[in-house]
Parts: sequence; structure tokens; C-alpha cells
Amino acid sequence: MRKIRVIQWATGAMGKTCLRAVIDHPDFDLVGLYVYNPKKAGVDAGDIAHRGKTGVLATRDMDEILALEADVVIFAAMLQPPYASHDDTICALLASGKNVISINGHSYPTHWGAAHAAKFEDACKAGGSTLLGGGLNPGFIVERIAAAASGICTRLDGIRVREVVDCTEMRSAPYVFDMLGFGAEPGRINPNDPDWAPAELLNGLYSEVVASILARLGFTLDRVETDHSMLPATTDISMAAGTIAKGTISHTAWCWHGIVAGERFFTLTIDWIMETAHLPSPDYPIWTVRIEGDPTMDLRIDLSRRADDPFKTGPEQYGVAGSVLNSIPALVAAPPGLMLMPSSPVFRPAS
Repeated sequence: MRKIRVIQWATGAMGKTCLRAVIDHPDFDLVGLYVYNPKKAGVDAGDIAHRGKTGVLATRDMDEILALEADVVIFAAMLQPPYASHDDTICALLASGKNVISINGHSYPTHWGAAHAAKFEDACKAGGSTLLGGGLNPGFIVERIAAAASGICTRLDGIRVREVVDCTEMRSAPYVFDMLGFGAEPGRINPNDPDWAPAELLNGLYSEVVASILARLGFTLDRVETDHSMLPATTDISMAAGTIAKGTISHTAWCWHGIVAGERFFTLTIDWIMETAHLPSPDYPIWTVRIEGDPTMDLRIDLSRRADDPFKTGPEQYGVAGSVLNSIPALVAAPPGLMLMPSSPVFRPAS
């Protein structure tokens, strides 16, 4: 069986983990690598991934990537506002005949209307290719776990998903304080202002997640409502990017409600935290899922590294790479167009 030919796009923390996973897996053949950092251009992919030489040299020339023969591009470009900033690049890759799996959105472009979806559909038609958004969120906790859990219900009254993201290891002070608003005086930033860059970006990303699960379950979405809030530090906090003073923002609770028949039927909350004081419990998992109905179900899901793992790769990074790689065979086999994340791709051993 021919190996699946893969291009890795970008080598940030998540992209580099995906790159290693592709190099390590005998069913995949790395054929291209795109990087943003000029210092990485011309460097062997194996050196970037801390693996042996691959013979594939990183490039910053998009034309070189477009000219390659490949089955799929793992698109791991940094998430940045506006949400649509990478749309033209993704469309160019699709039109060149390459399937694309994006780890930062594009999970349900149809949510934004026919005109928005059409540019991706037209690119897929031109290249005979398919677009899939996947990873952990989007891609796993809502599309797979919450959707699958609803399958034992005889009655479904609502779904609540909560994710907690520990931000204390973020090291860029401009990103933490200027971009994300940590350390700001309460009231200075309105997180529900759709023009605030982080809100515009995340609203774009996660409105698609809300819309996709409701479409998958057969419900009609009226609209997505935001209910974001920013909470103050209960004490001075020292973390990697600097210090957050007591009383300034230490916790952003991002919240999206999917409105069905005028009611909040699906809620996705993502807590970005510098302290645990505002969580329901300090002993928090990464995700909680509540299925309300007959029966009602509560799930707590966490990730951890195996005890003998010699690398610094975090469990979330492994999870994104695993979700992506295990979804690629279905993506490659899919007909051209926009693809929803399959509900249950499972681990695939080497063939």
C-alpha cells in the first residue's frame, strides 16, 4: 500500500508535534514542510523535529509547496485575528489538489452562510480535494465525545461542555497582557465586544463548533450568543510572562450558547486561567461534559503523559497530533468538499 504523502504547514508547538508524529509513523511519507521563521528555512525537517535526517528541507516559498505532489496538508498556522486571515492560503492549497486538515478552525464553514462556504467549496472542486477541521477542540471533545454521549439518550434537553486552559506557562508578555487582556483593570475590556480581536477570533472559531454539533444532532440553530466574562485576581500572581496584580484580570471565561427554539440548548465554556480561584473546584479536569435528559450524564476527562515519556511534549500536543493523524485516512478517502469530523476515528496501528 502506498504511503500517504503529507505536507506539514508550520512548526509551532502543535505543528512540531504533528511533524514528529508524521516522521515517526511508517504509513506516512513527509514530502514538504512550510515554516514562517526565516531561521528554519533550508533546515532539514528532521532537525526541526529532533529526529533523524529526512531529506525534506523547510521552505518559506508557498509556490514550492503548491507544486508538490501530496495527499494532505496538516495546516497548523498560528491562530491570529482576524479569524479569516488564513482563508486564502487554505483555498490555494485545496485548489492545488491537496486535502487540508486544519487544527485551528474551519470545522464548519457552512455556519457563516453559502457565500462564505462557497469559496472553500469552489477550491475543493477545482482541486478535487477536501477540507476538514480537527484536533482536540475543535475536533474531539464536542464533535466526538459530547455527540457520542448523546447517543444513549431517549430524551435530550441540553448539552454543556467546559474546558479549562492553564495559561500560566505562556511566556510572551505582549501576548498575555496586551493581546489577551490579563492584568487589565476590570471593566476596561468588554469581552463581548465583537470587534475586540481575541473575541472576534474565538467567536469565529467556536461558533462553528456550536453550529456543527447541532447540525450533526439534527437541531436547527437559531443563533449563537456569547456570554464572556473576565474575573479579577484574588491575590498577586507570578507566572511565566510576568506578574498579575491582585484585583486585575486573571481569568477569562469564554462562553458560547447555541440557541434552539429560543432556549440555550448547547453551551461551550472555555476558561483561560492564571489561578483556580474562580473555578467550581480547584481539582479541575481539562474537560467536563454534561448531557441533560434521560439519562443525564456527567463526564470528567483529563489528559496526562505516560510515566516513561522522555520528551517535554505536553499531553494536549500529543492529543492534537493523534486526532489529526488518525483522521487523515478518512479525509483522503472522502469525496471533494467540506467534511465534518468523523464521530469516531480510532487509533490506527501501522499497516
